[in-house]
Amino acid sequence: MWSGRTFRVCEPEGVPLRDAVADALALPSVLATMLRSLIEAWPEQVYAEPLVTTRFLGQRTTYVCDPRYIRSLLVDQADALAREPFMLRALVPALGTGILTADGPHWREQRRTAAPMFRPERVRGFVPAMAAAAQATRARWLRGGPADGVRDILPEMMRTTFDVIVATMVSGDDALEVEPFGRAIDAYLAQTSWKIAFTMLKAPAWTPHPGRRAGARAARYVRGEVARTVARRRARGEPGADLLGLLLQAVDPETGEGLSDASLVDNLLTFVAAGHETTALALTWTLRVLADHPEIERRVLAEIAGLGGDLAEAPHAVDRLAFTRQVVLEVMRLYPPAPLIVRRAAAEIRLGDTVVPAGQSVHVPVYALHRHRLLWHRPEVFDPDRFAPGPSAARDRYAYLPFGAGPRVCIGMGLALTECLVILATLLPAFRFVPERPGMPAAQFRVTLRPRNGMPMKVVARHDR
Repeated sequence: MWSGRTFRVCEPEGVPLRDAVADALALPSVLATMLRSLIEAWPEQVYAEPLVTTRFLGQRTTYVCDPRYIRSLLVDQADALAREPFMLRALVPALGTGILTADGPHWREQRRTAAPMFRPERVRGFVPAMAAAAQATRARWLRGGPADGVRDILPEMMRTTFDVIVATMVSGDDALEVEPFGRAIDAYLAQTSWKIAFTMLKAPAWTPHPGRRAGARAARYVRGEVARTVARRRARGEPGADLLGLLLQAVDPETGEGLSDASLVDNLLTFVAAGHETTALALTWTLRVLADHPEIERRVLAEIAGLGGDLAEAPHAVDRLAFTRQVVLEVMRLYPPAPLIVRRAAAEIRLGDTVVPAGQSVHVPVYALHRHRLLWHRPEVFDPDRFAPGPSAARDRYAYLPFGAGPRVCIGMGLALTECLVILATLLPAFRFVPERPGMPAAQFRVTLRPRNGMPMKVVARHDR
């Protein structure tokens, strides 16, 4: 049962000198932990308490892990929240001020304009393109690969999901190259931990750090590529029926205005970068977890076999992959691609008896929420049946947040889940995935939740195909 109390792990108010000395002494260790993975810097109490307030690098942060308070924060008091400066500094140079990073009226206009593009009937129409991209990966792997059969599954899934992005968002544009674009995204994300840490230390934006120049080059490259993609589409003289075409034609239902060229670039880049990255991570973690649970994999394979046909020809059959969907949802509980929701209080916020003053950070540690000992029975155990209809209906909506919640819930949630199901249904019957190293890789925060040192696995063709 929730105690309703706030657990404080910071010093009491009124001792600023002692706080400053403690921060200075702890700084090297804290900075090293942040650069390794921000999750490791969270206090242990976030896995056991409803609210935890701590001082970190000189500023107070309240971590919210009670579903009642999460709803109050993200829904009832959403207008009192602003984007966290350290996340803006990490993301805006690459993504601009699109739907992921904007606030206030600018965000609302973009959200209203883009929302119709992600309706279920639209998503269903993209299933054949998703299946074709997965089939291309299957064919590539069957043609051969490394002599030992070992592939790093993360870049492989990045390539597959990027192919889906190209087919569904910018179809017919072969000039957007997957490998250079993927390398640029990796180079940019690799240095975001420095940006986050230096922002929290109140260092100026020009402060040098490892990877800064490579990150700046990567941001210029991806923004330039997307801008050129938009320009090529405009030059064609017809918008097309993919997501870029829909963006070009979209208008705000309240104002009747379309998106500016700057907003087009920001949002298309957000959908391309964030969309293919998070879906690829969900698939990578899923393939690795299934390798450790052969009995669950057999249930998935039986369900896929029961479809009796190609999803490219029968897109609605994806709805019959109910257990496979449970598997993906449970993997995203243990390894949420977006492991942290960060906000700053723009006005005073009340969470029960706790007051979060304006200007203070208030975060939902999704990775910890999904492993919280008061919310989940045996939280470290992989159990897809948690997401069967009965247990799902009994669970608080705000105990499970792989796609966020409230007005800013992920607009591409349905697209991402459908894509995962289609790709798994195409690849799993064709291949077994054997871990190259024992034990699950450590989860590393790089804005998204990545496996540290990649996900090397031996990809073995099944003989019973």
